[in-house]
Amino acid sequence: MTIRAFGTLDDGTPVQEFTISAGNLEAKVLNYGAVVRDLRVSGRPVVLGLERLEDYLQHSPYFGAIAGRYANRIAHGRFSLDGHQYQLSLNQKNRHHLHGGFRGFSRRVWQLVELHDDAVLLAITAKNGDEGYPGRVEVTCRYRLTPSGALQVGLQGTTDTPTLLNLAHHSYFNLDDADDVLDHRLQIAAERYIPVDAEAIPTGEIAAVTGTPFDFRNMRPIRWSDDDRVHYDHNFCIGPTIAPSEEQRFAAALEGPVSGLRMEVWTTEPGLQFYDGYMLDVPVPGLEGRRYGVSAGLCLEPQRWPDSPNHVDFTNAVLRPGETYRQITEYRFL
Repeated sequence: MTIRAFGTLDDGTPVQEFTISAGNLEAKVLNYGAVVRDLRVSGRPVVLGLERLEDYLQHSPYFGAIAGRYANRIAHGRFSLDGHQYQLSLNQKNRHHLHGGFRGFSRRVWQLVELHDDAVLLAITAKNGDEGYPGRVEVTCRYRLTPSGALQVGLQGTTDTPTLLNLAHHSYFNLDDADDVLDHRLQIAAERYIPVDAEAIPTGEIAAVTGTPFDFRNMRPIRWSDDDRVHYDHNFCIGPTIAPSEEQRFAAALEGPVSGLRMEVWTTEPGLQFYDGYMLDVPVPGLEGRRYGVSAGLCLEPQRWPDSPNHVDFTNAVLRPGETYRQITEYRFL
């Protein structure tokens, strides 16, 4: 492993980059946002990343970060918990709450706890009232590269007051170095998905994928058709229940048609947000000078369901004192 300086925030806080490796994998991780800046399989880059700290501060659409305190969206930033009403910050078009707000976990510096040849453990604390959330929350993120060829993401959290906690890893994947990922082949192990309105807020319906462009139960190209472009930024319901599982289960598989590389997603989470990157348009160079335009990468984000505090039949994202939030996700490269 190595440590190098990656830049300094305006307040003087240093940002560091940690390089870890195992088998044919190498990852570069920032303590800013717990970002996986670069991930390579046998030397091939498989995620989108940026070369400078200032580009992350100004232009990153959550590249490689841990989204939280609540990943995804909460409608109008409002929820009720134990009879109390809470108003969160509105960082999505001044109407909704997205990925923990203006200074969520993806936009803060984490503390280094442990560093090994193949793993790094980072920690962050959110104070009571941050972005409108109740409770002081302590969270850790462990990235580990396995000898068998997986990036393992281990997330844990505790609180001193009933609150919400929903974390997600937000890498954008491209297995082919292609301009876009629409010809990648995708499989998602979900019979149901969550429809959303024009502002990407869940309608409350839990719909069957059968007969829709959201049916990825069998491996198929992401591109639905040349004439009818479908934009994907939806939660898919993984597993038979709405609760997290004790053991990891298969959630998705992605294949690059040019490289032949296959990535499988295994997770304990009951939801998988699939975003095809249709809003990407990054004005600065990325890794190796690449330009990231529309659908240059895609996200497969294990998490609890979006806006779940406002839907009684969605997954529970409440964390209480004495409980521990846990998530284990593996991105396995084959």
